[in-house]
Amino acid sequence: MRVCGRNQGAKKLKSIRIKGFQGTSLLDFPGRVASLVFTGHCNLTCPFCHNAGLVLDPESYPDYPLDELLADLKKREGFIDGVVISGGEPTIDAGLPAFVSLLKERGLQVKLDSNGLAPDVISALLEQQLVDYYAIDIKTSLNRYNELHTMPVAIEALRKTVAILKQASVEVEFRTTCIPPLVAAPEIDAMGELLQGASLWVLQQYVPLHAMIEEWQHLDAYHPQRLYELAEQAGKYVDQVQVRGI
Repeated sequence: MRVCGRNQGAKKLKSIRIKGFQGTSLLDFPGRVASLVFTGHCNLTCPFCHNAGLVLDPESYPDYPLDELLADLKKREGFIDGVVISGGEPTIDAGLPAFVSLLKERGLQVKLDSNGLAPDVISALLEQQLVDYYAIDIKTSLNRYNELHTMPVAIEALRKTVAILKQASVEVEFRTTCIPPLVAAPEIDAMGELLQGASLWVLQQYVPLHAMIEEWQHLDAYHPQRLYELAEQAGKYVDQVQVRGI
């Protein structure tokens, strides 16, 4: 993507590839009205992923022109508070830091959705104070992460990200989609030990309809009461637990 601009940040943006844009959301950035930006590619292939196209075939989505995106954000000044960057996995796009810098120059707050497997990227964003809110997916116990990809997963990278963000002075949520084959009482305890002392852990209801793998589209989600039982169990480890999606 070519970008014309006078400042250095704009020049660096040539490598970012935006695959989707949603103008307004009241749900994705807690306490704020936000626009959503989606990047392509991911370093996981979770069978329950709802963005299969962005993960498996991002080239089938045309790049969203950056000038159009910035114009759309400009039109929403005074209405939106910020931008959520999701994917795919945004931290594997080399243009992410410069893109976030450009959003911050425009006075927008930024929320980053990530799987947490790029701690060096997250550490750099923290150091530069470029992100206001981090949402990090903790998908299951670390010893089961290799079930989420076709290659071994660097779980120590996720452990490092968790340690970094537990000490951060910005808003952070760790979130887990409670999928019965991957998240039950033993996994809650294992993830809880990883998140021990964190401020917020969000447990989300599983919506099977759009799962990447057809088999996972036919799984039954937990009964709400079971989800609340898992939340009570999770509450032993963190300051606050929230349940979403029921």
